[in-house]
Amino acid sequence: MFVPVQAAIELEQVRRVVDPAQSSLIPAHITLCREDELGDLPAMRSRLQNLHLPAISLSFAPAEIFYEHGLIMHCIAGEDAFFHLREFVLDSKNIRAQRPHLTLAHPRNPKAPGNSLDVAANLPTPLQLVFPSICLIEQSGNDPWRVLETYEFSVGA
Repeated sequence: MFVPVQAAIELEQVRRVVDPAQSSLIPAHITLCREDELGDLPAMRSRLQNLHLPAISLSFAPAEIFYEHGLIMHCIAGEDAFFHLREFVLDSKNIRAQRPHLTLAHPRNPKAPGNSLDVAANLPTPLQLVFPSICLIEQSGNDPWRVLETYEFSVGA
């Protein structure tokens, strides 16, 4: 789920400094489901085409360091709605726990010269975001991720 463009302005400014490699591959987002969880893709697409759920609202704590030079913002409110949305999309109550978060800098990328917790210090806290849609995305090789399909929530938050 991509952070809406207007809400992402400050986040993207930070991401371009702390991890230009990741920033060039994919906009700020929350990973709802990973590829290994998708299972029956046509059935999942059908559920998403009939997405009669409210937009999901999540709040995030200030950025913190993880795995040496990674920078992450953990979800502090809205996690239950996120988990229920995962159950709906994956059509199962038997899913792995996945905590929503925003990755500002990914530790798998080389540490950028601007990678510092101080760069993220001016982001609003808590950072409150409403996600209006779910996107099915894919990446080929090391190319930027591309959106295959977008599914809008049918009801406001």
